[in-house]
Amino acid sequence: EAQLVESGGGLVQTGGSLRLSCAASGFTFDDYAIGWFRQAPGKEREGVSCISSPDGSTYYAHSVKGRFTISSDNAKNTVYLQMNSLKPEDTAVYYCAAGYGSSCHGDPRGMDYWGKGTLVTVSS
Repeated sequence: EAQLVESGGGLVQTGGSLRLSCAASGFTFDDYAIGWFRQAPGKEREGVSCISSPDGSTYYAHSVKGRFTISSDNAKNTVYLQMNSLKPEDTAVYYCAAGYGSSCHGDPRGMDYWGKGTLVTVSS
């Protein structure tokens, strides 16, 4: 059974940092792109960042470029999202998702598996 488990969320002050982890199991990690998405209360889910094993592509939303860094440890089937210079508008539930054979993009449609999410709260 495919599974994605996020961890690393929490409460942080403006300007602080967090590192999210997404541990994958139950599917061939190297065949998938892994993306991070977020959903704030009352808003639609949006793409934050992505890294693709099949084609090596990466994606960052404009709002996080220069602040967030995605990385992958394929030996551990884990993707990380290092989030620096956090802002209150980064507050959301962060989800990781896997898309088979995908290039990276910010569209949540077409992703095959989803984690349950981890809450990130940035206080002002």
